[in-house]
Amino acid sequence: LKEENAILRNKINKLQILSETQADKMRKLEKKLEENKIKEEKEARDLEAMVQHVEQNLQLMTVSVGFRLSSAVRKKFSPAELRNSRLEKEELRAGQAGLAAAKQKAEAALQQLLQVTASSRASIRQLLSGAESLQLVADLLKSIDRISEL
Repeated sequence: LKEENAILRNKINKLQILSETQADKMRKLEKKLEENKIKEEKEARDLEAMVQHVEQNLQLMTVSVGFRLSSAVRKKFSPAELRNSRLEKEELRAGQAGLAAAKQKAEAALQQLLQVTASSRASIRQLLSGAESLQLVADLLKSIDRISEL
Protein backbone atom coordinates (compact mmCIF):
# COMPACT_ATOMS: atom_id res chain seq x y z
CA LEU A 1 0.00 0.00 0.00
CA LYS A 2 2.81 2.39 0.85
CA GLU A 3 4.44 1.73 -2.49
CA GLU A 4 1.13 2.18 -4.29
CA ASN A 5 0.51 5.40 -2.31
CA ALA A 6 3.93 6.70 -3.32
CA ILE A 7 3.18 5.93 -6.97
CA LEU A 8 -0.20 7.65 -6.72
CA ARG A 9 1.35 10.68 -4.98
CA ASN A 10 3.92 10.89 -7.76
CA LYS A 11 1.13 10.76 -10.36
CA ILE A 12 -0.80 13.41 -8.45
CA ASN A 13 2.23 15.69 -8.40
CA LYS A 14 2.75 15.20 -12.13
CA LEU A 15 -0.91 15.88 -12.84
CA GLN A 16 -0.85 19.01 -10.67
CA ILE A 17 2.22 20.28 -12.50
CA LEU A 18 0.56 19.51 -15.83
CA SER A 19 -2.62 21.23 -14.69
CA GLU A 20 -0.70 24.33 -13.59
CA THR A 21 1.20 24.37 -16.88
CA GLN A 22 -2.02 24.15 -18.85
CA ALA A 23 -3.62 26.85 -16.71
CA ASP A 24 -0.61 29.11 -17.41
CA LYS A 25 -0.88 28.39 -21.13
CA MET A 26 -4.58 29.13 -20.98
CA ARG A 27 -3.99 32.47 -19.26
CA LYS A 28 -1.37 33.37 -21.84
CA LEU A 29 -3.71 32.40 -24.68
CA GLU A 30 -6.54 34.42 -23.16
CA LYS A 31 -4.25 37.43 -22.85
CA LYS A 32 -3.05 37.01 -26.43
CA LEU A 33 -6.64 36.63 -27.63
CA GLU A 34 -7.64 39.84 -25.88
CA GLU A 35 -4.63 41.66 -27.35
CA ASN A 36 -5.50 40.36 -30.83
CA LYS A 37 -9.12 41.39 -30.37
CA ILE A 38 -8.07 44.93 -29.42
CA LYS A 39 -5.65 45.05 -32.35
CA GLU A 40 -8.33 43.79 -34.75
CA GLU A 41 -10.84 46.35 -33.52
CA LYS A 42 -8.28 49.13 -33.99
CA GLU A 43 -7.46 47.92 -37.50
CA ALA A 44 -11.15 47.76 -38.36
CA ARG A 45 -11.63 51.33 -37.10
CA ASP A 46 -8.59 52.48 -39.07
CA LEU A 47 -9.87 50.79 -42.23
CA GLU A 48 -13.29 52.38 -41.79
CA ALA A 49 -11.70 55.80 -41.29
CA MET A 50 -9.59 55.30 -44.41
CA VAL A 51 -12.65 54.28 -46.44
CA GLN A 52 -14.55 57.34 -45.23
CA HIS A 53 -11.59 59.57 -46.11
CA VAL A 54 -11.42 58.10 -49.62
CA GLU A 55 -15.18 58.55 -50.04
CA GLN A 56 -14.89 62.20 -49.02
CA ASN A 57 -12.05 62.74 -51.46
CA LEU A 58 -14.05 61.11 -54.25
CA GLN A 59 -17.02 63.34 -53.49
CA LEU A 60 -14.81 66.43 -53.53
CA MET A 61 -13.26 65.36 -56.80
CA THR A 62 -16.70 64.73 -58.30
CA VAL A 63 -17.84 68.21 -57.32
CA SER A 64 -14.61 69.68 -58.66
CA VAL A 65 -14.96 67.90 -61.99
CA GLY A 66 -18.59 68.97 -62.27
CA PHE A 67 -17.64 72.57 -61.57
CA ARG A 68 -14.78 72.44 -64.06
CA LEU A 69 -17.02 70.91 -66.69
CA SER A 70 -19.74 73.53 -66.27
CA SER A 71 -17.12 76.30 -66.42
CA ALA A 72 -15.65 74.77 -69.56
CA VAL A 73 -19.07 74.57 -71.16
CA ARG A 74 -19.56 78.27 -70.51
CA LYS A 75 -16.25 79.02 -72.14
CA LYS A 76 -17.04 76.72 -75.07
CA PHE A 77 -14.13 74.56 -74.00
CA SER A 78 -11.36 73.38 -76.23
CA PRO A 79 -10.92 69.72 -77.24
CA ALA A 80 -7.97 69.44 -74.83
CA GLU A 81 -10.18 70.59 -71.93
CA LEU A 82 -12.88 68.14 -72.94
CA ARG A 83 -10.33 65.32 -73.08
CA ASN A 84 -8.97 66.27 -69.63
CA SER A 85 -12.47 66.34 -68.18
CA ARG A 86 -13.24 62.91 -69.60
CA LEU A 87 -10.00 61.55 -68.18
CA GLU A 88 -10.83 62.98 -64.76
CA LYS A 89 -14.30 61.46 -64.93
CA GLU A 90 -12.83 58.05 -65.80
CA GLU A 91 -10.34 58.36 -62.95
CA LEU A 92 -13.21 59.11 -60.56
CA ARG A 93 -15.10 56.04 -61.73
CA ALA A 94 -11.98 53.93 -61.33
CA GLY A 95 -11.48 55.38 -57.84
CA GLN A 96 -15.05 54.48 -56.89
CA ALA A 97 -14.49 50.92 -58.11
CA GLY A 98 -11.30 50.79 -56.05
CA LEU A 99 -13.21 52.04 -53.02
CA ALA A 100 -15.82 49.31 -53.46
CA ALA A 101 -13.04 46.72 -53.70
CA ALA A 102 -11.39 48.13 -50.56
CA LYS A 103 -14.71 47.91 -48.72
CA GLN A 104 -15.13 44.29 -49.79
CA LYS A 105 -11.60 43.45 -48.67
CA ALA A 106 -12.16 45.15 -45.32
CA GLU A 107 -15.41 43.21 -44.84
CA ALA A 108 -13.70 39.93 -45.74
CA ALA A 109 -10.86 40.70 -43.32
CA LEU A 110 -13.38 41.48 -40.59
CA GLN A 111 -15.19 38.16 -41.18
CA GLN A 112 -11.90 36.27 -41.01
CA LEU A 113 -10.97 38.03 -37.78
CA LEU A 114 -14.32 37.12 -36.27
CA GLN A 115 -13.81 33.47 -37.29
CA VAL A 116 -10.33 33.41 -35.75
CA THR A 117 -11.71 34.94 -32.55
CA ALA A 118 -14.46 32.32 -32.33
CA SER A 119 -11.99 29.51 -33.00
CA SER A 120 -9.60 30.85 -30.36
CA ARG A 121 -12.39 31.03 -27.81
CA ALA A 122 -13.36 27.43 -28.55
CA SER A 123 -9.74 26.33 -28.05
CA ILE A 124 -9.55 28.16 -24.76
CA ARG A 125 -12.78 26.50 -23.61
CA GLN A 126 -11.29 23.10 -24.48
CA LEU A 127 -8.15 23.93 -22.52
CA LEU A 128 -10.26 24.97 -19.54
CA SER A 129 -12.25 21.77 -19.74
CA GLY A 130 -9.04 19.71 -19.88
CA ALA A 131 -7.55 21.58 -16.94
CA GLU A 132 -10.73 21.05 -14.92
CA SER A 133 -10.67 17.33 -15.75
CA LEU A 134 -7.06 17.08 -14.62
CA GLN A 135 -7.88 18.91 -11.42
CA LEU A 136 -10.74 16.49 -10.80
CA VAL A 137 -8.43 13.51 -11.32
CA ALA A 138 -5.86 15.07 -8.97
CA ASP A 139 -8.53 15.64 -6.32
CA LEU A 140 -9.75 12.07 -6.73
CA LEU A 141 -6.24 10.73 -6.33
CA LYS A 142 -5.77 12.85 -3.21
CA SER A 143 -8.96 11.40 -1.79
CA ILE A 144 -7.80 7.87 -2.56
CA ASP A 145 -4.49 8.64 -0.89
CA ARG A 146 -6.23 9.95 2.24
CA ILE A 147 -8.54 6.95 2.37
CA SER A 148 -5.62 4.56 2.06
CA GLU A 149 -3.79 6.39 4.86
CA LEU A 150 -6.83 6.02 7.10
